[in-house]
Amino acid sequence: MPPSRISEQAETQFHWHRAARVAGPDGVMHGPGGVALAVIAEQPGVAALQVAFAAADAGLPFRIGVAGPAPDAASLPMFETLTGGSTGTPRRILRTQASWIASFRINAALFGIGPGTRVAVLGALSHSLALYAGIEALHLGADLHLLAGISPARQGRELRGRGVHLLYATPVQLRMLADAGAEAMPGLSRLVVGGGALDGALRARLSVLFPAARIQTFYGAAETSFVALSGPDTPDGAAGEPYPGVEIALRDETGMAVADGSGQVWVRSPYLAAGYAGADAGSGLWSDGWVSVGEWGRIEGGQLTILGRASRMVRIADQSVFPEEIEAFLLVQPGVRDAAVLPRPDALRGQVLQAVLRGDATVEQAVLSAARARFGMLAAPRRAHWRTDWPLLPSGKPDLAALSADLP
Repeated sequence: MPPSRISEQAETQFHWHRAARVAGPDGVMHGPGGVALAVIAEQPGVAALQVAFAAADAGLPFRIGVAGPAPDAASLPMFETLTGGSTGTPRRILRTQASWIASFRINAALFGIGPGTRVAVLGALSHSLALYAGIEALHLGADLHLLAGISPARQGRELRGRGVHLLYATPVQLRMLADAGAEAMPGLSRLVVGGGALDGALRARLSVLFPAARIQTFYGAAETSFVALSGPDTPDGAAGEPYPGVEIALRDETGMAVADGSGQVWVRSPYLAAGYAGADAGSGLWSDGWVSVGEWGRIEGGQLTILGRASRMVRIADQSVFPEEIEAFLLVQPGVRDAAVLPRPDALRGQVLQAVLRGDATVEQAVLSAARARFGMLAAPRRAHWRTDWPLLPSGKPDLAALSADLP
């Protein structure tokens, strides 16, 4: 292929770097290969990525995971990824390949990704975080290790044994890794956490598990990609400063800018998706180059704090309450490992909140008292329900529908 064509691909089209290799759970390294297809089975992951890059090289739109119609053809190199499905069935997101490549260049410098870097992901490629990290690694020439589909205990052994330098993971995946008794991994230099907030207790455990790693969390969505990235000055509970190249605006329900306080988060950047694919109209909003996924937040000292999604906001006696804010508080309470806050009907107040928890049930009164002191009697959960299991979505996020269905 002429050098000029390779340069063009590097800007607008995914390209398997000549130094890049990929390995699955068996540890066997592979280069590029495969026949181009539009709809690709996510397992085995090595083959899925080989086929995806073959599709990109052939100019064919592709999607990994979710049976159904093939992605729509377009004049630009396109592909589909999936939402996390936190509030329902995962939605198909249509993107230009250039929208991810733009952040590859940023992360190559931020996270030190390039030939010789060993990158690992723990989740399935149908989840946008794992897919992003995998394509980024191969595009930039790194060695990629796909560790989905094996136990957390084995994931820990593989991470340590393969000398992984950079790990992309969700808080749930990392908590399972720590709970499995993984040995310390001094060789990991960078941990990038997405798909949820990282509570203080888990961060402390991860600092022991990865003693030499710089731990950074980012806030984003399948529709927006990176929005905010944490740094050494990020306060507890905040998402961080805007990711390079991102503009963030807060607006009220009428679309007017919010100067002080909280508002709906709108984003403008080179990393935005083109829109939803298929018949599902989706919940995100596109307007004059800006996108909102319906989450509310506030900005203080240049740092973005996410309060929660409008779709989960609950009205209790005319007060707007974000369950995610309460969940983050519960997760830092001693004895709580997992937390979900869910609404139930109430004849007097319209709705009340109940907490579903996993951990040490003997701390229940202390936890509920702390929540009442922090959020007040109206917003704090009225009851707690303890579970020994914790149902998860394929993205690694809590299955809120399953948790809610089991409530009395």
